[in-house]
Amino acid sequence: MGGCEDDTGSIGAPPPPDEDFTVRVNTSMGAFDIELYPEQAPITVDNFLAYVHDCFYDDLLIHRVISDFMIQGGGFTVDLEHPATRDPIPNEAANGLSNLRGTIAMARTSDPHSATSQFFINLKDNLFLDFKSETPQGWGYAVFGRVVAGMEVVDSIAAVATGSQNGMNDVPLTPVIIYSIQAPSGWRRCGAQSSVEENSLAIDRQ
Repeated sequence: MGGCEDDTGSIGAPPPPDEDFTVRVNTSMGAFDIELYPEQAPITVDNFLAYVHDCFYDDLLIHRVISDFMIQGGGFTVDLEHPATRDPIPNEAANGLSNLRGTIAMARTSDPHSATSQFFINLKDNLFLDFKSETPQGWGYAVFGRVVAGMEVVDSIAAVATGSQNGMNDVPLTPVIIYSIQAPSGWRRCGAQSSVEENSLAIDRQ
């Protein structure tokens, strides 16, 4: 997947520090930029960037699209297979950030602390997903960034036709592929060195 040797291991030297925390998501329907929030969600951002630096997301799908709710990706190949992930991380939903339109949050199972690689982007203000209490029903979903450019691309993804495939609902009938996610430094364990600034895809700032 994208030339990475091992999705779960630590290969080579650690990545250089990023001067900012904006990543570019390149998809088959266009590109969008996400500003990450390491101060409010340090564990979640570190986890996400570890997957980015390992090229884990290359060629995975936006596999779940629900209009006027959210789009979700980072967990399935084009064959709807689930690649091995890192260990789950603690839920940082109690960080004061809300699931507002354009924010990115970690997807998980009914276990509040089960998030690994999958994320979703809110298409509207989904405040019912926010942290309310340290109970299974109240933990909420951890926001760790927001789309700062290319929200029109996210909205176009949200408008695709969906159906059921391999026992999964809300799957785009035409695959929406994540070609790559690029960190500001451009450093990735699989060797790709194209940074956010160097990428030729042009998208308008909002």
